[in-house]
Amino acid sequence: MTVLTIKNATLLPVGGDREWLRGWMTVDADGRISGVGEGDPPATGGEVHDVAGAMVGPGFVSAHSHIYTGGMRGVAANSTLYPWVTRNTEMLLAAGAEDLYWLTLAGSFDFLANGITSAYNFTQSRVLALFDYTSSSMKAAAVRPLEFLTRQIDATSDAGIRFVASVRLDDEQLPEDEALGAFGAVMDYAKTTVPPNLYLGGSVYGSVQWSTSPATAERERTMMDRHGVTNQAHFVETAEQLDIQQAKFDWYDEAGVLGPDFAFGHFVHPTDRMIDRAAQTGCAMVWQPMSNGRLGSGIADIPRILATGMRVGIGLDDQSCTDLSDPFENMRTGLYTQRALHSDAAVLTPAQMLRLHTLGAASAIGAADRIGSLEVGKYADFIIVDPFDPDTGPVWDPVATYVLACSTRNLRAVYVGGHCAWAGSRSTHPLADQATRELHQRMVRVAAVNGFHPALRSQTHH
Repeated sequence: MTVLTIKNATLLPVGGDREWLRGWMTVDADGRISGVGEGDPPATGGEVHDVAGAMVGPGFVSAHSHIYTGGMRGVAANSTLYPWVTRNTEMLLAAGAEDLYWLTLAGSFDFLANGITSAYNFTQSRVLALFDYTSSSMKAAAVRPLEFLTRQIDATSDAGIRFVASVRLDDEQLPEDEALGAFGAVMDYAKTTVPPNLYLGGSVYGSVQWSTSPATAERERTMMDRHGVTNQAHFVETAEQLDIQQAKFDWYDEAGVLGPDFAFGHFVHPTDRMIDRAAQTGCAMVWQPMSNGRLGSGIADIPRILATGMRVGIGLDDQSCTDLSDPFENMRTGLYTQRALHSDAAVLTPAQMLRLHTLGAASAIGAADRIGSLEVGKYADFIIVDPFDPDTGPVWDPVATYVLACSTRNLRAVYVGGHCAWAGSRSTHPLADQATRELHQRMVRVAAVNGFHPALRSQTHH
């Protein structure tokens, strides 16, 4: 049964053989796309929404995200990766499970407000750890109970965003049995408590880059097999201690981790051998253009990686190092840096960039059968973007205008499963306003325990 018809739309399906068409889309009672076509829609029941020629594209997918970080924008603004992540952790050392719930809920609403309807989410580990330059590893500064993780999962679920729940093993900071048992408990919790239509699966938060032994790779492989989950590892993200990072690639290879269920997050500084081996084994790669630029991490050679046939997706990364959760800005940053790097304006096209932040990202996290494009049978996650409000001029090429000229200021509405999650600059969720207040109050209070105080405070939300 059709419950919603979108008509008079400029559809950007991403999937299929057409970049755009003028037509319609229908949504069934299960929140899935039941039809897509050109021209006028068939006569059906349910709500009819005439979008007056506006563009309708798939909801953006962030294939690499740390959603709890929205209260730390602008922090360590001139720092590279490790000093920046250390500052983030120091600010959170006094946080409890309920603090992380509200930080994650607010971050999820922030993603939805920017047109991001699905995310691979790295939860903040219950082991709050600081990077040690001497051993190139993470040292525990505080350990929280299991609820610290499960409440983050509750928050993403409560917000109504689709997500992959990624959890770090912390096998070098905790006794092995405790670390692996906790991972399994959280995976079981997510599987049994999150509505199936929102849960895109569980995953290992790969951490070999900060381990001192190949045993971590072997344990991650064990968890993948035991719980039927994927793995995404931050890897060769920064030029700092690059030789140490690159040397650990073989730990994953020798443990049998590399394969279709594994993705390299960032992969900014791989060797040619690493790229070729990752492609040969079927791994994916997830690219964070704005984050890599903000932290001075480098520019991943995306055309080189795409040429191997690897699946590549895009993520927004931390809201505290991408700062602005704007997928349009993320696409443009990536497109322009690649063109500048290669001195070639044709090295990546707007259509390719749109695909990388939607269907490509969905493929990289193992969810392309459910999200990432406007195709019959997939979840009806879509955004309505009006290039004429504010006006961008005549539209000669809809995909080019969408990627190069539109932004969140043109965003009219965000739908998840055919239900409006955001419209008219407001979330439709009853907890959205409270989440904003809680973010301000809790982040300021928690950071103050360790001597961090904001220069400005909202007079509305404190």
